[in-house]
Amino acid sequence: MAKRRGSEVFRITGARQGLADDVRGRQRRYVISMTVRTLSVIAAAVLWNVERHVAIVALALGILLPYIAVVIANAGRETAPSLPSTFVPAPVRPALGAGESSAGGDAERPYGRN
Repeated sequence: MAKRRGSEVFRITGARQGLADDVRGRQRRYVISMTVRTLSVIAAAVLWNVERHVAIVALALGILLPYIAVVIANAGRETAPSLPSTFVPAPVRPALGAGESSAGGDAERPYGRN
């Protein structure tokens, strides 16, 4: 089978990732943020009598992270910035000029009449 030269080829590098990969990535981000939240709550409990300011910051982080993690996990799929167009434009044909004709001698007689 011969290759066509000059035909337009679309790249799929701008396509979205698969649904399973998207869900797996969101689950991974959620687990990581919940791990950070757990560690910050533990740090708040350990540091409460030692360094109260750091413990308060860690506690605030532990309180805010579940909300942020859920919002990020439920944000939905990302949009692909530059998907290829499925519309293939028709080839452009050159227009005839005012004095040009496709049949060589019929320029004086537009409809072929005498």
